[in-house]
Amino acid sequence: MKYKNLGTTDINVSHICLGTMTWGCQNTEAEAHEQMDYAHDEGINFFDTAELYAVPPQEHTQGLTETYIGSWVAKTGKRNDVILATKVAGRGLPWIDNGEPISAQRIEKAIERSLKRLQTDYIDLYQLHWPNYSYPHHGRHHAGDIDYTDINTHQAEEEILTILQALDKAVKSGKIRAFGLSNDTPWGVMKYIQLAQQHNLVRPTSVQNEYSILYRHDEPYLAEMCVHENVAYLPYSPLAAGSISGKYLNGARPEGARWSLGIDKRPNHRDTETAGHAVRAYMDIADKHGLDICQMALAFCYQRDFVTSTIIGATSMEQLKSDISAKDLTLSDEILKDIDAVKREFPVPY
Repeated sequence: MKYKNLGTTDINVSHICLGTMTWGCQNTEAEAHEQMDYAHDEGINFFDTAELYAVPPQEHTQGLTETYIGSWVAKTGKRNDVILATKVAGRGLPWIDNGEPISAQRIEKAIERSLKRLQTDYIDLYQLHWPNYSYPHHGRHHAGDIDYTDINTHQAEEEILTILQALDKAVKSGKIRAFGLSNDTPWGVMKYIQLAQQHNLVRPTSVQNEYSILYRHDEPYLAEMCVHENVAYLPYSPLAAGSISGKYLNGARPEGARWSLGIDKRPNHRDTETAGHAVRAYMDIADKHGLDICQMALAFCYQRDFVTSTIIGATSMEQLKSDISAKDLTLSDEILKDIDAVKREFPVPY
């Protein structure tokens, strides 16, 4: 296992991070503990969660994922062996602080709740799950989806400063070690950095966004910013919510798979005809080179020079073992050239 510093901090994280959002919905507490045990034995020391998990978001499962992690911490006594990352939810979910936007007050309350569920007295990386301002993720990344002229820049900056002050207070109190952003943009990350420097406050150490061979939305602009500003880039959904496996092609909905649960009523922006064509093309590359398609896709993320740690997730131990073992796969220049050709043919599959 490889390890890297998390941005400008001295926090050393494995280059594979275990995502946990299925725990409490698709996975039981016992299965969550089994995954953590195996990942820890394989050298993974980085675990990512959020106050809104399990996913798909539901009121009766909210907080279960953190609770399962907390019971593992209490049972094993390995708190100091692992790096725990969690997130405060943004506006929109009525059962979490009435769906209010992120604020100093919300951060303070959310940290206390997460500390209790995680059974710890500090959080290594505390992240803002999504910004208060409009952001081009979760299917809103096409031209015209967001009118940025409608955003009040001054108000956004004032909110960022207030949030920074709350996070700085949490760091100084020892409740969190560092903070990061998620589903954010080059402007958003740089604004946090700028205001942190101007007001001598804690600066963001990471940004967690969706990234995969299907969805390379953050190349090259956010990637450039992360490298030059030493902000850790943490890609999530490296298998595009499992769709890269091909299991959803031709409208298939395997029993137990996330797209088959029927819980999330929001439009599935990843389920497009173009995405299906791209998945088939990437599967052809894997077949050509004798590779497992999911391992090829994960190895692609693991090898990106701007990536600090890739967040994987699994609902079965078989999946988890395969995902982790992809770290031993090195994609050749020929394979990368083939992948690039498909990317040029289907630059924005969804």
